[in-house]
Amino acid sequence: MDIVARAAGSEHLGALAEMAAEAVAEQEDARGGWVWSRREVRGRPFEESLAADLDDPDCAVWIGAIDDAPVGYAVAAVETLQAGETLGRVTDLYVTRGAREVGVGEALIGEALLWCEQRNCVGVDALALPGNRATKNFFETFGFTARLLVLHRSLRPDAPTSLRTK
Repeated sequence: MDIVARAAGSEHLGALAEMAAEAVAEQEDARGGWVWSRREVRGRPFEESLAADLDDPDCAVWIGAIDDAPVGYAVAAVETLQAGETLGRVTDLYVTRGAREVGVGEALIGEALLWCEQRNCVGVDALALPGNRATKNFFETFGFTARLLVLHRSLRPDAPTSLRTK
C-alpha cells in the first residue's frame, strides 16, 4: 500500500469538492456542527473555493492518496497577525472513512506543518468540534493544544438538538 500526500492541482478539483462535502455532512449534526457548517467551513460551492485556494499564494492544498486513489485532502493558509507575525491555519483536513488510521491524515498534516514552518509561522491553528475526540486526539499527537474555547448559546426554540441547552 503506497500512501502519499502531494500538492493538489486543478485536475483534483472534483475529488476535493466531493470530500469537502463529505466532511461537512459527516459533522454538521455533531455537537457544535450546526453553526460550524454555516460559519467555519469553506465557501460554497466547494469546487470554486478550492479552485481559489489553489491559485492563492497564501494557501496550499494537498491530496492524500492510497495507491494513487484520492482518499483525503488538506488545506492550509497563512494570515498576518496584528503584530506582523504569520499564523498558519489548517482550514481543511479530511480522510474518507474507509481510509482512516493507515497514515493518510498523518502524511497530510505533515505536509501542512512543513509548509507553515517554511513560511516562518509562529504557530498553526486547527479546529475540532467539541464532541469529536478522535480529531482532537489526532491533532494532539502532532503537538497541538487547545488555546481558545468558543462558547455558544442558541436563541432559537427550533435549534438543532446539538445546540440546545440540556
